Amino acid sequence: MRKITLVSLTALALAGCAAAVGSSDQAPIAEATPLAPPVYAPVIPKGTGIFAERSTLPFHAPDFSKIKDSDFLPAIEQGIAIKLAEMEAIAGDPALPTFENTLVAMEQAGQMLTRTTYVFSALTAANTNDTLDAIDKETSPKLTALDDTIYLNDKLFARVKYLYERKDQLGLRADQQRLLQVTYDRFVKNGATLTGDAKEQLKTINGRISTLQTEYGQKLTAATKDAALIISDKRKLAGLSASDIAGAAKAAEDRGLKGKWVLVLQNTTQQPLLASLKDRATRKALFEASWNRAQRGNAHDTRALIAELAQLRAEKAKLLGFPDFATFTMSDQMAKNPTTAIAMMQQMVPALAAQERKEAGELNALIKRSGGKFTVQPWDWTFYSERLRKEKYAFDESETKPYFEITNVLENGVFYAANQLYGLTFKKRSDIPVYHPDVTVYTVYDKDGSELALFYFDPWKRDNKQGGAWMSNFVDQSHLFGTKPVVFNVQNSPKPAPGQPALVSFSDAETMFHEFGHALHGMLSDQTYPSLSGANTARDFVEFPSQFNEYWMTEPRVFANFAKHYQTGAPMPAALVAKVQAAAKYGQGFALGEVITAAMLDQKWHAVGAAAGKQDVDAFEGQALSQLGLETTLVPPRYRTSYFRHIWGGGYSAGYYAYVWTEMLQHDAYQWFVDNGGMTRANGQRFRDMVLSRGSSIDYPDMYRAFAGRDPSIEPMLKARGLK
Repeated sequence: MRKITLVSLTALALAGCAAAVGSSDQAPIAEATPLAPPVYAPVIPKGTGIFAERSTLPFHAPDFSKIKDSDFLPAIEQGIAIKLAEMEAIAGDPALPTFENTLVAMEQAGQMLTRTTYVFSALTAANTNDTLDAIDKETSPKLTALDDTIYLNDKLFARVKYLYERKDQLGLRADQQRLLQVTYDRFVKNGATLTGDAKEQLKTINGRISTLQTEYGQKLTAATKDAALIISDKRKLAGLSASDIAGAAKAAEDRGLKGKWVLVLQNTTQQPLLASLKDRATRKALFEASWNRAQRGNAHDTRALIAELAQLRAEKAKLLGFPDFATFTMSDQMAKNPTTAIAMMQQMVPALAAQERKEAGELNALIKRSGGKFTVQPWDWTFYSERLRKEKYAFDESETKPYFEITNVLENGVFYAANQLYGLTFKKRSDIPVYHPDVTVYTVYDKDGSELALFYFDPWKRDNKQGGAWMSNFVDQSHLFGTKPVVFNVQNSPKPAPGQPALVSFSDAETMFHEFGHALHGMLSDQTYPSLSGANTARDFVEFPSQFNEYWMTEPRVFANFAKHYQTGAPMPAALVAKVQAAAKYGQGFALGEVITAAMLDQKWHAVGAAAGKQDVDAFEGQALSQLGLETTLVPPRYRTSYFRHIWGGGYSAGYYAYVWTEMLQHDAYQWFVDNGGMTRANGQRFRDMVLSRGSSIDYPDMYRAFAGRDPSIEPMLKARGLK
């Protein structure tokens, strides 16, 4: 997700100096060309500073050796003023609208702002500080105001509408028709058809939403850091590996708590360490630290922000003619509406609930056999699940870690799969400045040896980094600008203590494949217009390439190439590989249950209409979870309302279902590969040509149908999850 947009009244006034800009009540465009000056030459402000021009580094990569925190505020303010002046110049053009002087000109506008905000957003997410947070808080409403000013500009919309109403007469290519459709829809969805006071009301709502979302993200980052569990007695860490204990000691030392241990929280409800901690009281304390992290009644409590955000979103939807925010936000997604998405998930609920109960029964039986006098609770689930996995399959996930050294996973696993499918090769380079020493940079070469992209990898958790994992761009692919993609992946794997090997879990290795699927979506884009390129797609499509790429991790050819012992180089023994494969479907009730519960909770929040008023967060969440038909007490949502960054601060409001929807696409697409010869270069080329290269240049159902020759089916997913 990116924050790219607009400004304060002062900046708007500055930008208003663009010449030949008429008033907003200009009459509709006439068929005849109006009288115009011989030359239309509006004055556009010139930017200064490091972001005013493209970087001179390879691929126009940002020059982090020169970028300072103090560069961002003036660059954002200048970028806003320039983009606004450029948009006003387009709106005021006396010539009749054409695709070139309107749509292409809009694509070309705001380049300084894009350069600045791409880097700024990357840093506020992955390497923030108090200065950047303050700038973020100050500029977010200005950027939102910019978007409002653009989309609520009557003259600009009149030009877009003029072209849209004549789209069949313009002789446009398919991607140009798509850009026109997407642009028109975006204007309408952002209130272009509103009049008078309604436009001002929308601006006010949007500004407040932007402020709240920024505050939410900052509060949650602080809450997650602050809620880390401090351990004074090393005996309470029994069950953790030596590297985990060393990492906890280092985390404590970094906080000035030498001699103690700090268990840092991951962004999800369940914490990876819960699978290993033997002390039940410590497990409970860690789970509760996670579950209550953002609702402890302190300065980092997010509930008041969430209640206001939900209400404002409902009011915005009503203002724009929608019954609720979910219906509003999903209208341009692949699913098209909440009903379709919810129905897809509800198909799985009966079998999923039964599987959750079955798994709980098995865990309770194990607890009883082990002498326990209690029934399984959420903080026990992964601990006993891991023990049962060992019992059933003689498999301990810790056995796999020595075979997953992170650089080997990346270069001989993730990169190797991309080579086998798409012919890509990679070369590490040290001449590109990075924003943190943890970051590594690679040049990506296409199958013909030509330079294709630049890739940054930032794997380790830091206190000033948001939780989770993500991909974004520093530079978008675009034939219009002649730019090749500069892409980065960010993760939050626990950093090894000094002298310890950089080993990752099976789950973290899978995340590397997932996020690189996003990276491939950006790298292999082949589009003219940046708005349609790469991962600039609907939320319920953008996760498709990433989830699909997970499949190649356990493809025998790929797995054998990277799953090697970090000390000996020996491949993972065949017996252990067999155990990994046999255990793959184990625990699907829990694994899928926590995701669907979170997705349905998201839908519940965004199905509330404006008339319902502001909700009590705890009461609403409790009621919503009780209505799902799942074992939510034992299998809580992957994210609780108060720390559900995806929907309150991460651009996935009413969109978390996308992870389930795109999993359906993932399994269906893999079934297509299986039916057509598996992991071959020819199949990879087809997927590249018909999905990865196309961005959002084609409507998503049509794009998938063109690739697979049919609509997607949920059946392969149900089978893969062991639910059928």
